[in-house]
Amino acid sequence: MINFTAGWQTVVLLLLSNVFMTFAWYGHLKNLSAKPWWIAALLSWGIALFEYLLQVPANRIGNEGGFTLAQLKITQEVVTLAVFVPFSMLYMGQGFRTDFIWAGLCLMGAVYFIFRGA
Repeated sequence: MINFTAGWQTVVLLLLSNVFMTFAWYGHLKNLSAKPWWIAALLSWGIALFEYLLQVPANRIGNEGGFTLAQLKITQEVVTLAVFVPFSMLYMGQGFRTDFIWAGLCLMGAVYFIFRGA
């Protein structure tokens, strides 16, 4: 049984860590495209430090709060898409695509199957 408080702490920490992750992985495409790749890599590593400072506790809290490893991974993927879609549209200027909806529905199916019976 998943502890409700641990579940929310896990999701909030994963959400925050994914904001850092998304900027570390993709933000350089907008801001540093004229710089050598190694400068982008160094800056991304610096940003990723903050991702890990949030993700590692999120996974520990989730694990101690009753999430299985598979549930943690599927939760991470749902949070990733929830962060990535607004990032790509609002920050990177990408247009909305109906594929975002289909991907989200697929992930909702994954959530159902990984959490059913939990």
